[in-house]
Amino acid sequence: MRETIISVGIDIGTSTTQLIFSRLTMENRAGSHMVPRIVITDKEIIYRSSIYTTPLLSREKIDVGKVQKIIEGEYEAAGIDPGQVQTGAVIITGETARKENAGEVLKALSKMAGDFVVAAAGPALESVLAGKGAGTDRISKENRAAVVNVDIGGGTSNMALFDCGKLTGTSCIDVGGRLIRVEKGKVTYVYPRLQKMAAAHGLAIEEGESVQKDKLWSICRWMADQLAMALHLKPEEKEHEGFYTNGGKPLPNQPVIEGITLSGGVAGCMKEEPEDPFCYDDIGVLLGRAVRENKELSGLKQFAAAETIRATVVGAGNHTTQVSGSTISCESKLLPLKNLPVLRIEEEDTGSAESLQKSLETQLELFCPNGEQETTAVSLKGDGFGSFQKIQELADVLAQSSEEKLARDHPLVVVVERDIAKALGQALKVRLGQKRDIICLDGIAAGSGDYLDIGKPLAMGRVVPVVIKTLIFNT
Repeated sequence: MRETIISVGIDIGTSTTQLIFSRLTMENRAGSHMVPRIVITDKEIIYRSSIYTTPLLSREKIDVGKVQKIIEGEYEAAGIDPGQVQTGAVIITGETARKENAGEVLKALSKMAGDFVVAAAGPALESVLAGKGAGTDRISKENRAAVVNVDIGGGTSNMALFDCGKLTGTSCIDVGGRLIRVEKGKVTYVYPRLQKMAAAHGLAIEEGESVQKDKLWSICRWMADQLAMALHLKPEEKEHEGFYTNGGKPLPNQPVIEGITLSGGVAGCMKEEPEDPFCYDDIGVLLGRAVRENKELSGLKQFAAAETIRATVVGAGNHTTQVSGSTISCESKLLPLKNLPVLRIEEEDTGSAESLQKSLETQLELFCPNGEQETTAVSLKGDGFGSFQKIQELADVLAQSSEEKLARDHPLVVVVERDIAKALGQALKVRLGQKRDIICLDGIAAGSGDYLDIGKPLAMGRVVPVVIKTLIFNT
């Protein structure tokens, strides 16, 4: 089986809004008598939109009408009718995700075509999106090194650290090119928290004052120092803690960072610096220069990002349908479920309750953009759990971890690649009793960053259709 589909990715960020169309080729790589295993064999980006300034009605509201007009205009320019698009993703990122009508924008755009993956990405998830879009996970794996991607946008800098290809931490600080805006020689906006911290550092700046390039350069150098501190390359000063977005956490101290990739709009300015440092009516160009010249940041091994300004744009999404086999354990009243984010637990983290809990806790932050946990599918490979005793041990670990780390008002959804779902589901039911609804499916290979649609049971309840929506990044 070979099939070609068209996919769209839309990113509405703090500074910019952009869109990409891709053509995906999918093939079934499983044998004729096996459960289908659909994989993407080719991806071609067939259209890249212009990069637009994200339209706002005010500092608190997105202009929904103008955003929709931009997207509709790009569909027309690409010569693609919404009916041709079978899949895709709409992601709202950065400060825009915290605008009071962000949900209204998502709802309006998700109606334009297909069953999109639709999300307001919190800082942690945005860091992962940008890191994968920049290809940092691949670079880290190929070089067997700890490599961090720093995505410097308009409002925030998102960091994702990969060690030998595995995500080990994310962080986000309020360092961005549009936190200070200028127009016609005047400062027209200063991000209030930055203004307060800069004043405490002896760098007072007010809206309405004349542009003083030397002062803005000093502020940008100070902001670049904050990035170096966030990467544990420079001792922290007392103001540094206040830079973390929404009171977030820093990157872990280990592993020690060896290399860096840079993405985001500011990184785009670094590749080709404009002559006029205020050509974008902000400090993005100056900030890019400060990052490039920062002694600590330039001391890391520099890797070229696969994408810079477009790193967070989701290049495409694909719907690959698989069927969970006859060993499922689930209650049909709970189905269907749509757009469940996948939390992948690697094999090395399933050996003990402590390691599994740590893996859950680290990754769950990705799925709590507004501080509230959503229903999440826990994905496991399941090798090494073929015997009755091993399944009981796995159930013990999952039951204990789910009670402590997963919200109890959501069903426990577990998907495994091995055919152990029925036995595992029954073992979980014994341990959790009536405290939680359980869905346990087998034959499903899903990774972190994927989304699942689980349909109603078919064939008299013996099988369940599962759609895996994989976000395909520009690597």
